[in-house]
Amino acid sequence: MPELELGGNTYEVDEDGFLQQLDKWSPQFAQDYASLEGIAGELTEDHWKLINYIREYYEEYGIAPMIRKLCKDCSFKLKYIYEMFPSGPAKGACKLAGLSKPTGCV
Repeated sequence: MPELELGGNTYEVDEDGFLQQLDKWSPQFAQDYASLEGIAGELTEDHWKLINYIREYYEEYGIAPMIRKLCKDCSFKLKYIYEMFPSGPAKGACKLAGLSKPTGCV
């Protein structure tokens, strides 16, 4: 299994870079991984709102939220989410949230 080193820590990831040990996630993991996902600088309050929503939804339902629900519940337009996470909500946001690869994610 591939490994990813961020901030002096090593994480097991799948071939697409999704964290495999979900309990290894931390806010520092998300911040360190952000630059690899094309996000410059510190994560904003809106980034964290989305990341925390995804994590809470996953903890409750065992899957990542559908994009339509994500937009509605967070009050963000899809275009804005793509501006925050250039690789998209299913790929980039879920990676930073520490989730495994969502079903249907290409």
